Amino acid sequence: MTPNADLPDPKGQVSDAYTGNWVDHRAPAWSRPYLRLSRADRPIGTWLLLIPCWWSLLLATASTGRFGWFDAWIMLGCAIGSFLMRGAGCTWNDITDRDFDGKVERTKSRPIPSGQVTVKQALIWMGLQALISFGILLTFNWATILLGIAALLPVAVYPFAKRFTWWPQVFLGIAFNWGALVGWVAHTGSLSMAPITLYAAGIAWTLFYDTIYAYQDTEDDALIGVKSTARLFGENSRTWLRMFLIATVTLTALAVILALVPSAHVLTLVIALGGAWFMGWHLVWQLRKLDTDSPEICLNLFRSNRDAGLILVLFLAASLIV
Repeated sequence: MTPNADLPDPKGQVSDAYTGNWVDHRAPAWSRPYLRLSRADRPIGTWLLLIPCWWSLLLATASTGRFGWFDAWIMLGCAIGSFLMRGAGCTWNDITDRDFDGKVERTKSRPIPSGQVTVKQALIWMGLQALISFGILLTFNWATILLGIAALLPVAVYPFAKRFTWWPQVFLGIAFNWGALVGWVAHTGSLSMAPITLYAAGIAWTLFYDTIYAYQDTEDDALIGVKSTARLFGENSRTWLRMFLIATVTLTALAVILALVPSAHVLTLVIALGGAWFMGWHLVWQLRKLDTDSPEICLNLFRSNRDAGLILVLFLAASLIV
């Protein structure tokens, strides 16, 4: 009997991939290991990398009162670049973590520890993704190009953070929220306190959602000596997560005020602040649903942060048209 082409490849499917994802069902067989390296079967990371870019671009356009065709390209370019650089970063992460991943139940099915690709093949794939992303970056202004190149440093350091600090989520936040600086500079050509404050808000948000994510692996991490905020906080997790939630909302609101008070209409300011408020309520909902002993709940709540971040995107977009 001929296998159903719509069924995922049982030998290659990663354990925490989305059910019915296009990589396992639709992508050519030869491409699947590489797309799995890039986490194309788990798109939440691309969203979490992209959303701060859109935050800062929309906040910048609201502060200047203009949104042009090039800003539309910035939004699209950031989306493509986020997919590619998230893929390159995840490939680098899997290369550096290949020995750890083989010892953790959730990650031992990843392409390198499971033998789907070699380290050399992964390095070539990482370079290709980074090269295409750099080509997109070259369409932006020089300040953005330099800022984008600088982002390679935190991306390179992050996979090693869990080896030497209990706070690897801070390093992830530094890398994943770089777009909060990039989007603003791509529109305005320079930095100011508004995007820097928004960047800090993004880091607090990452501490919130990635601590929840890390609770899936606490037992395995303890066995192999990998550090995380989830292990550090233990039974005090809700207190820490509540502080990260408050910091996220407060810093986001402050960034909006810094950007819009000097020039924007009052209604624009109110709508943008509403985005921070409603995003905060989504984080409150997550905290109420959290069960750190349930990997399934932790994973679902982590994934729900796409919606939390898009709430602010929608409110900032709405503030542009009033």
